[in-house]
Amino acid sequence: MQIVRALHTALLVSDLERAEYFYGSVLGLAKVERPSHFAGAWYQVADYQIHLITATQRVDDRVDHERWGRNRHIAFAVADVQAAKDQLLRHGYALQMSASGRTALFTEDPDGNLVELSEM
Repeated sequence: MQIVRALHTALLVSDLERAEYFYGSVLGLAKVERPSHFAGAWYQVADYQIHLITATQRVDDRVDHERWGRNRHIAFAVADVQAAKDQLLRHGYALQMSASGRTALFTEDPDGNLVELSEM
C-alpha cells in the first residue's frame, strides 16, 4: 500500500449552525458543495477538506483535560498565532498555548473537537 495524500477529516457536531459559525466565520474556512443525503457541511483547506457530520449528541473522548495537545485534534498552519489567538478570544473561545514551547495554540469547536493552530 502507498498512501499518496490525505483527503479529509470528518468531525461530529451536535449543532451544525454553531459549528458552521466556528469553522466558516471564526476560522475563515471556505465552505464547499457536498452531497445532500445527510446533514452536515464541508470546508476546503488547500487540497484538504473538513467534513462536519451532524450527530445526535456531543462526544467527549479526551484522555488529558489538562494538556489539550495530548488528545485527538486536527491541526492547521496559520501565518500568525497571535492574530489567531486574538480572533478566538474576541469570539469567546477557550484556548491553551502549546505546552511544547512551539508557537502554537489549541482551541475547541462548540462540540469540544480540539483544533491546533500552529505558526508556520
